[in-house]
Amino acid sequence: MTKVLIIGGHGKIALLMAPLLSAAGMEVTSVIRNAAQIDAVAATGATPLVHDVVSSSVAELADLFAGQDAIIWSAGAGGGSPERTYAVDRDAAIASMDAAVQAGVPRYIMVSYLGARTDHGVPPDNSFFAYAEAKAAADAHLRTLSALAWTILAPGPLTLDEPTGLIDPTPAVDRDPSDAGKTSRANVALMAAAVVQHPKTIMRTIEFSDGQTSIAQVLTP
Repeated sequence: MTKVLIIGGHGKIALLMAPLLSAAGMEVTSVIRNAAQIDAVAATGATPLVHDVVSSSVAELADLFAGQDAIIWSAGAGGGSPERTYAVDRDAAIASMDAAVQAGVPRYIMVSYLGARTDHGVPPDNSFFAYAEAKAAADAHLRTLSALAWTILAPGPLTLDEPTGLIDPTPAVDRDPSDAGKTSRANVALMAAAVVQHPKTIMRTIEFSDGQTSIAQVLTP
């Protein structure tokens, strides 16, 4: 049985993703910081694991990851202070990647955002700057780790719309500036669950929003 560990297990995407992974026959562990979230996470079919990944060393995370087949990073600072954003979205994310390598976890899936790149163009005085910088650094680091079979998922601005299983895989640089690229969290969850055991998504960054093309078609180019 494939063992999958989700970091950020109480997030809206993770709560939608865990039941999909469980239904596919995978053994799911969801890492959370707050013990008050245990019941909500357990209801998804995942095993809750209370642990603060932000304060953990790479060695501690490697111990946590031992025996897992895949790590899914679905955590985020959620628009907090720049310091918190860098601590979670950059530093803890990078530490988790290095820990996955150390623990011998073969698969790593990062939930990023549409348009994430080092030359993101967000001005330093913009409130989004720290997040753009943090995600760009984390994604760049992941791409250097040949020991991991990684996939980066880059959805557009997230909504609470119902899942459709239909997406638009147009890269951010090719989109019309008027295209907001809105993406339902439920479709992100479907994508994440689909790529875990999909070899043709390894070493790929998949930018997408809600659209008219089936996820299966996009994942098998």
